[in-house]
Amino acid sequence: MSAYTHELHTALLAVRRASLLTQHVFHTHAKGTLSKSDHSPVTIGDFGAQALIISALRHNFPSDEIVGEEEASSLRENPSLAEQIFALVKESQLNDAEAEEQLGGPVKSVEDMLEAIDAGKSAGGDKGRIWALDPVDGTKGFLRGGQYAVCLALIVNGDVKVGVLGCPNLPVDDAAPLSADVGGEGRGVLFAAVQGEGATSRPLTKGALAPEKKIAMKAVEDITRATFCESVEAAHSSHGDQAEIAKRLGITKESVRMDSQAKYGSIARGAGDLYLRLPVRKDYEEKIWDHAAGDLIVREAGGEVTDAEGKRLDFRVGRTLKRNKGVVAAPKAVHGTVLKVVKEVLGDK
Repeated sequence: MSAYTHELHTALLAVRRASLLTQHVFHTHAKGTLSKSDHSPVTIGDFGAQALIISALRHNFPSDEIVGEEEASSLRENPSLAEQIFALVKESQLNDAEAEEQLGGPVKSVEDMLEAIDAGKSAGGDKGRIWALDPVDGTKGFLRGGQYAVCLALIVNGDVKVGVLGCPNLPVDDAAPLSADVGGEGRGVLFAAVQGEGATSRPLTKGALAPEKKIAMKAVEDITRATFCESVEAAHSSHGDQAEIAKRLGITKESVRMDSQAKYGSIARGAGDLYLRLPVRKDYEEKIWDHAAGDLIVREAGGEVTDAEGKRLDFRVGRTLKRNKGVVAAPKAVHGTVLKVVKEVLGDK
């Protein structure tokens, strides 16, 4: 039995339940969009998913810290919006009474919901058990009807031990070709990993957890035939640098652009091969909740993840990856080749 069996099971159930709420919001037109202080959008899906996941974590691991992306001050100032979100939170239950009980049951009141949202204010760091949560990663993709992910990771003394990604719009079939398309049947997948135990995928169901399947990155024997994943938003990653890197590697296939850590899940199961997130500003610091789960899942699937300088992503220094710039994720056999070209292109600027 894994040393993190309880943590993994709780994370899988919590992400699955929160994904139900996000799917409901995704398929409605009024997503209740607000703007945060950095002008990034937040929806009722973000707030509701964070409340559900933190409620489950507090029930199972009351002494653990949580680094969550959202906080509830705007909802305290807007009681009608808080009530609207609470109605969604109450309705978002798994068709599995035992699983619901393990998560602590439904959130009981608006105030409990707001307290749960506000419990994600840990400063992070290199001591103790800290959960990193992004309730809707890829909010702009969520708003435009694209890919998004519900992301949760457990970091112990600065090291990621458990990672779970709920990707409602990715195909269940691990062999499906990589595409930013979200239409059609057979969508919704849960990726998971525990350090040292490999990575898995399973369908994102409403009832009992579906059986898992081991996943692995695809062997890339000819780098010129590799498929790149990159962010949709040019503000998140330099598309120009990515194109130059692809050119120098001899890759002619067009990059697949999608939002969120769905990119990590996609390359981990071999649907894509390479994921680059290239610095767009010298002062920008990546957030730990945007990478912790995906980083572990790719590494446990046989990949290597570093920053653009070849350093491992460092989750020990707070709520951001302040010691890292950019992300380079690839199968181990070709990571060095890709990293060398990344350094050349960024060094030429």
